[in-house]
Amino acid sequence: MKTDRRCFLKTAALGVGTLALARPQLDAAEPTASFARRSSIRIGLVTYNLAKDWNIETLIKNCEAAKFEGVELRTTHAHGVEVTLSKDQRAEVRKRFEDSRVRLMGLGSAFEYQTPDAVKLRKDIEATKEYIVLAHDVGASGVKVRPNGLPGEVPKEKTLEQIGKSLRELGEFADGYGQVIRLEVHGAGTSLLPNIKTIIDVADRKNVGVCWNSNQTDLDGQGFDYNFDLVKNRIFSVHMRDLFLEEYPFRKLLTGLNATGFSGFCLAEIPESNDPVRVMKYFRGLFLAYQGLL
Repeated sequence: MKTDRRCFLKTAALGVGTLALARPQLDAAEPTASFARRSSIRIGLVTYNLAKDWNIETLIKNCEAAKFEGVELRTTHAHGVEVTLSKDQRAEVRKRFEDSRVRLMGLGSAFEYQTPDAVKLRKDIEATKEYIVLAHDVGASGVKVRPNGLPGEVPKEKTLEQIGKSLRELGEFADGYGQVIRLEVHGAGTSLLPNIKTIIDVADRKNVGVCWNSNQTDLDGQGFDYNFDLVKNRIFSVHMRDLFLEEYPFRKLLTGLNATGFSGFCLAEIPESNDPVRVMKYFRGLFLAYQGLL
């Protein structure tokens, strides 16, 4: 009995030692994230609404402090990047971003193309072209535009075709300036993903894509997965609301984006705060945590 006990203890000790030696190798083999490869998605900020009152200096300083990699400048805001800028002023905006760690990834406009008024439609198209030139001059890569609803007096199919054809013209113009057009998923009726897909199909331009907007309507119809799959290979950028909102599947969105190899910007479009950098840091923390990167 004593011999058996000594043998048992000796064998047990050897087993524990073997496990102790093997444990570091097991730990090294365990994945540290929920994806097979590290995410290539970049995080940024829309100046609507959190940064609407910031000048360029403040914008760059706060984004660098929060480790935000890029920014989309919304028209009419305090940064003042508008088509009225002179050639020298445009060059100065470009240089300030190029000298920073923050990329000016795009300009955000409110131009829209669903109106049945032909004069207004042409005015918005031509104004968008001016904005495309501005984006080129300040070093951005594209312009965000939007549809803003379906006029009740016009058949839906006609309106969607009109928007798509407008985007085709703009895409052709933007191509000459090395720019892309990002169509925001926006507006009553036009925010439904089947309608967005129709618009993009009519536009039929490689440099015209979708700005996913994280709307609750993304869950309508046949659900999030179906709607995401309709345009997943045409997503150029993403706007995100507060990531703590439990009614929206942000983890599923980020998982889907990673699965497609998306390497563009997810941009925080969040309310104002008296402590903006702290809020941005929390946003970035959740953004990484949803992807298993923390």
